[in-house]
Amino acid sequence: MKQLFTLATALLVSVGVYAQGYKVGDKVADFTLQGANNQSVTLSELANAKTVVLVFTNNQCPYAKLYENRLVTLASNYNAKGTQFIFINPGAGDAGETLQDMASRKYSPYLADVGQKVSSQFGATKTPEVFVLHNTGEEFILKYKGAIDDNPQMESGVKNFYLRNVLDEVIANHPVSTSDKRATGCLIKKY
Repeated sequence: MKQLFTLATALLVSVGVYAQGYKVGDKVADFTLQGANNQSVTLSELANAKTVVLVFTNNQCPYAKLYENRLVTLASNYNAKGTQFIFINPGAGDAGETLQDMASRKYSPYLADVGQKVSSQFGATKTPEVFVLHNTGEEFILKYKGAIDDNPQMESGVKNFYLRNVLDEVIANHPVSTSDKRATGCLIKKY
């Protein structure tokens, strides 16, 4: 029994450490990810964007599928306001649609986090989970992490539009009223 308790404690501690990642207010290190058609995206090359939204998503997750249309609409609406959405699959290599399929159908850019380096840096644990980065002109600062809104099941039932509200606040250079909301979704399988 004592060994089981020790093992369970070690497992909980290791999961907690693994999921830490950046905290709100942290400077985000530069990274590069590959996508469809050998397209690569480097964070520092997005210097013209006022705001960058990283969306960790997976085409096998039912929650991610429920959010597809909302995310595409948000990306379209906020692009004109200087916001760049980056869609990242932390489970690249999973069965299902390829990066090319996803990029052509819904998301662009749609990138693979091979080795889960970027998702680990951010502490992403679920799909979909979003991270909002504010471009200060010199660096990218994490302003929000977590849920897109409060109702993954039905868009018509949403009462709190977390991501939309944060984007409006960051773009207007106002303080962010909500900086962290636990994401609802599928656990990211670590490999």
